[in-house]
Amino acid sequence: MVSRKKTVKPGFKNMILSQIPRTVRKTRFWKRIIEEAERSKRSRRVVNLYKISRLTKPGDVVYVPGKVLGSGEINHPITISAFSFSKTAYEKILKAGGTVLTTREFIEKYPTGSNVKLIG
Repeated sequence: MVSRKKTVKPGFKNMILSQIPRTVRKTRFWKRIIEEAERSKRSRRVVNLYKISRLTKPGDVVYVPGKVLGSGEINHPITISAFSFSKTAYEKILKAGGTVLTTREFIEKYPTGSNVKLIG
């Protein structure tokens, strides 16, 4: 039997925590994200597109500390990042003209988390 190990930095329990550098961990926004990432996968938040569409307007920047599901429609472009996306949610966001960022890309663009909506 071959054992397969994920490449996670020592001391981290999951991949999301390993992507957040120490330089931004002290901000209030990223402390909240870390708190959510430390929850068990079973108790993480799940957000549908119709909720995101209802709570945002064109051009908003959004972070979802959980999974984004494709139920509903989104009819305006947003910049969004999350722990994970369903395939349909990802496609619908791109079809609406939105931008999907990985957590690492999101940290580079918005290190302080200011003017970012946290939905979930």
